[in-house]
Amino acid sequence: MKKITLGSTGITSPQNAFGALPIQRVDMENAVNILHRAYDGGMIFFDTARAYSDSEEKLGKAFGNPSIRQKIFIATKTTAETREKLKSDLETSLNNLKTDYIDIYQLHCVKQCYRPGDGTGLYEALEQAKKEGKIRHIGITAHKIGIAEEIAQSGLYETLQFPFSYLATDRDIALVESCRKNNVGFLAMKGLSGGLLTNSWACMAFMSQYQVLPIWGIQKMSELEEWLSFFQKEPKLTPQIQEIIQKDRNELLGDFCRGCGYCSPCTVGITINQCARMSQMIRRAPSKNWLTPYWQEEMLKIEKCMNCGACLKRCPYELNIPQLLQKNLADYKSILSGKITV
Repeated sequence: MKKITLGSTGITSPQNAFGALPIQRVDMENAVNILHRAYDGGMIFFDTARAYSDSEEKLGKAFGNPSIRQKIFIATKTTAETREKLKSDLETSLNNLKTDYIDIYQLHCVKQCYRPGDGTGLYEALEQAKKEGKIRHIGITAHKIGIAEEIAQSGLYETLQFPFSYLATDRDIALVESCRKNNVGFLAMKGLSGGLLTNSWACMAFMSQYQVLPIWGIQKMSELEEWLSFFQKEPKLTPQIQEIIQKDRNELLGDFCRGCGYCSPCTVGITINQCARMSQMIRRAPSKNWLTPYWQEEMLKIEKCMNCGACLKRCPYELNIPQLLQKNLADYKSILSGKITV
């Protein structure tokens, strides 16, 4: 399998990395088994975050043994906005991960490109932690393209994590190239666009064109085995795969919910990160899974939307969430009534 070196870090990994957000949803034993299998199968790069509840603890349980720890790379993140909170989060992460260093420590879902002297003290705290050997490389994650572009050109960050999939725009692809030119490692999150893309072969084949390290979110052993199979047979971007990609791009490009969940909680309890993309999900998975009494009740909560604007302020993609919800509800009702078949 193709290997990727992340910019100036010197970190080299197969182009197939483990995203540890979903393992917060499984128990400790299953999570550790999945992580051990990932390592045994060839994955050596693991990405987590303080925000992912007990994900760090599960990585610590799986990889706390020094004999394994020295053979893998661990990246984690902090949502801190002050120097003091960053220091506290870092100590918690080190304890949870059962390690005395973190390979890449990332500012998480940032609102700006943090710089030395900006008054927050965040960048200075990162530099101090690196000097002390608690972190080896300084990284950052962003969801807004303008902020990401500034980061790529700033000369301050060794890695940038940003959404990237075969639904990428020309501007997204230009960002990848900017990172390459500026020797910034590119970690590609949301390679499945929040679950909208279902052909893993096509997703991997697309990534292979670029100098990026995709972080695949994995929750089940069956999902993991699918990604591990690519170590034996690497996907190629054949004309047939290109047709699949183009078909999905024709259907999905535009404003769509990636399902990240940063918009939550909703004032009236709407499950925004599923309801705001129900039209796509119901057409891309067995529809019966989304037409259950449970999801019918969840979708009807949209009628209680107060247009309070709380979700609008939180959405990193600046989507018009109330409008998306109403469109999805109207479509859902049409499907339930039989006016539209899926």
